[in-house]
Amino acid sequence: MDLHPLRDEGGSGGPILVLHGLMGSARTWDRHLPWLRTLGHVFTFDAAGHGRPAPTELTTEAFVDDLANHLDAARARGWFSEPLNVIGHSMGALHGWVLASSRPDLVRALVVEDIAPDFRGRTAANWAAMIKAWPQPFPSADAMREFFGPVAGQYFLESFERRDDGWYLHGDVDTFRDISEEWGTRDFWQQWRDVAVPALLIEGEHTITPPGQMARMAEIGHDTTYLRVADAGHLIHDEQPQQYRDAVEQFLSRV
Repeated sequence: MDLHPLRDEGGSGGPILVLHGLMGSARTWDRHLPWLRTLGHVFTFDAAGHGRPAPTELTTEAFVDDLANHLDAARARGWFSEPLNVIGHSMGALHGWVLASSRPDLVRALVVEDIAPDFRGRTAANWAAMIKAWPQPFPSADAMREFFGPVAGQYFLESFERRDDGWYLHGDVDTFRDISEEWGTRDFWQQWRDVAVPALLIEGEHTITPPGQMARMAEIGHDTTYLRVADAGHLIHDEQPQQYRDAVEQFLSRV
């Protein structure tokens, strides 16, 4: 199997897998790799549909199966032998806990950043229409930062595909929409209840998650710690990087 979506980022110690959010990329974690490498041997992953083909069925289980297949292949080749500490943001965090519930042999512990189990009733239709109206290609890095703001602009710079004439979204808008639309039709509470490893939940003050759900996850979860970060939105690891780093380092040193 081609392992190109799974990247060996170096470091020593137990294996750490870092998963990006919807419309993100493994590259969005590049600025965090130096300190993550001090905690273990780091791997990043480009989710299906993000610069490579999406699964035939756009279900969370299909994306997690794709992830598990690449992890199984990497383990068979000796890239790692122990279960992984999985650090996920948004969609990546959801995939992390669904992976932990369905493949407990692959996961030692979880970091879940700003995602909740139940978005039923929400729709991504207006959001997708807004994305389709973005002025692509973006001609320069400064143009992206001006359009999205400094934090989100840098995030998308590290995700988008750069071509000769500028930066383009690295996936199909309809695919991104349909991934999000699935979350509006179902919940993932049972998968969360099935997680049997320690977990750190990190929620931004200006979260995108339905109110109270991450705190409830902490109440019913197995060995779960909850942290709410002030003055942070959805990209906590980029908006409040020191608080995020301190929390993850403390958590992983414990588990």
